[in-house]
Amino acid sequence: MEPTGVLTRTPPHSVDLEQALLGCCILEGGQESITQCIEYKIKPESFYVPAHQLIYRALFDLYEEGKPSNELIVAEKLQSRGQLDVVGGYAYLTEISSRIDTPVHLLHYLKRVRDLELVRRVIKVSIGNIENAYSGNEDVGQFLENAEREIFAISDDRISDSAKHVKHSVEKAINLVGLMLTHKGEITGVTSGFRDLDIMTSGFKSGEVTVIAARPSMGKTTIALNMAEAALLPRTKGGKSTPTLLFSLEMSADQLAMRLLCARARVDMVRLAQGFLPDSASQELNRTASEFRSAPLWIDESANLTILEMRAKARRIDSQQKLGLIIIDYLQLIAGSDARMPREQQIAEISRGIKAMAKELNVPVIVAAQLNRESERERRQPRLSDLRESGSIEQDADIVLLLSRKKEDIEAAKKDSLEKKEIDEDVEYADFVVRDLLVAKHRNGPVGTIRLGFLKNITRFENYTGHP
Repeated sequence: MEPTGVLTRTPPHSVDLEQALLGCCILEGGQESITQCIEYKIKPESFYVPAHQLIYRALFDLYEEGKPSNELIVAEKLQSRGQLDVVGGYAYLTEISSRIDTPVHLLHYLKRVRDLELVRRVIKVSIGNIENAYSGNEDVGQFLENAEREIFAISDDRISDSAKHVKHSVEKAINLVGLMLTHKGEITGVTSGFRDLDIMTSGFKSGEVTVIAARPSMGKTTIALNMAEAALLPRTKGGKSTPTLLFSLEMSADQLAMRLLCARARVDMVRLAQGFLPDSASQELNRTASEFRSAPLWIDESANLTILEMRAKARRIDSQQKLGLIIIDYLQLIAGSDARMPREQQIAEISRGIKAMAKELNVPVIVAAQLNRESERERRQPRLSDLRESGSIEQDADIVLLLSRKKEDIEAAKKDSLEKKEIDEDVEYADFVVRDLLVAKHRNGPVGTIRLGFLKNITRFENYTGHP
C-alpha cells in the first residue's frame, strides 16, 4: 500500500508557539532573546508559517545591526523590504506582541519550535527516501547510506548544551581528584596493558580519541589487539572486563581471533600453523579460548564501511550493552561518504566523525592509522606531520602514538647504508625486537618515548625490561 496519507498530511507545527516565540523577542527588545534563539539554532526556516519566517529574519537582522526591536521598529524593517503587508501588516505584529505579558517562558517556546522543526526535517527526509525507494533507480547500498547520512545529519544538529557553568565541571574535577587519591598509583581510564604508557596517560578516557600510527609491518594491528586484550581480560587483581567493539577493515574476524588467542596464550603462530605444538601449549590455547568466549568483545569485519555506518553499528551495540572501548583498524580503509570528494577531505570528514562517535557514546576510541614514507626516505623516526593524507587526524585526536623502530637502530642503519635512499620497512628477523612508541601528542598530559618489546612470533608487545 502506498503511503499517500503520510505524503498529503500537514507537517507538525504550532502557530500559537511560533507567535509566542516571536512575541517574546519583540517584547524583550530582541537582544537577549535572539541570543538565546541563536544558541538553540533557531533560523527563519525553523518557523512553519512563511510570515513568521519573514518576521524572524527582520528581528535577526536588527540584532546583527545592534538595534533594539519593538512593533514599530520591526514594522519599519519589513516595510523597507516590501514585506509588511505580506506578513499581515502592523496589526499582525501588534497581535503577536499582545499574546504574552512577559518573555519569561521564552526558553520553553524556542525549545518547542525547534523540536517541531526537527520533526518536520525528519518527515521531509523520510518522504524523499520513500520516493527514492519507489523509483528504484538508486543502488540499494547507496540508497541506505544516503538515508542514514541524512538522518544522522539531523541528529547531529540537535541542541548541545556546550556552555555550562563552571561549577558542574569543578564538581566532576573534584570527584576525579578523589578517585585519584583513593586509588593511588592506579589508572582512571581503560588500561592499555603497557605500564609506562598507563603512567603517562592514566588510561584511555571516555570521549577521547587515540591514534596509533605506523608504517606497514611495524605492528599497529598487533598493539591494538594487545590493548583490546588488556581491556577485556585484565590481569590485575579485581580488574573489570571492558566491553569492546573492534572494527576490522583489513583482517577477518577469524584471523583476529587466532591472533588474540596466540598472543594471550603465548603460542608461536608459525609452529602452530605447522602443527608442532606441545600438549601444554594446546591446553593453554583451550584455556584462553574459554576466557575469550565469555569476554564482551564484538568484531565487525565488514569492508568499505563509512564512518556513518560505523556510528550506526556502534550505537546499536551500545544500546544493548554499554561499550567501554571502540577500536578501528585502520583509518585509511574507512570509505568516504562521497567518492567524488578529494581523499584528504574524506579523511577529514572521517576523523571528525570518529571524534563525534567518541563524544556521543562517551567511550574511548583507538584508531590505527598509516604513516607516509617520509620518515623512511629521510631515515628518521616518524613525527606528527607524517600522518598520511590529513592533518585533521592530528587535530581531532587527543593522543597520537607513533610506533617506530628503535632510534638507535635507525641511526645505525643510516650510518651503514648511506648509499640507500630508504630504510627497509622491517629488516629485523629475530623473534624479539625493540620498538619505540612515541607519545607525539597528548592533549592533557606529557609527551615522550616509551620502549616496548615486540615478540613477533606470538604477535605480542610487552613492557620493555631491558631484554636485548
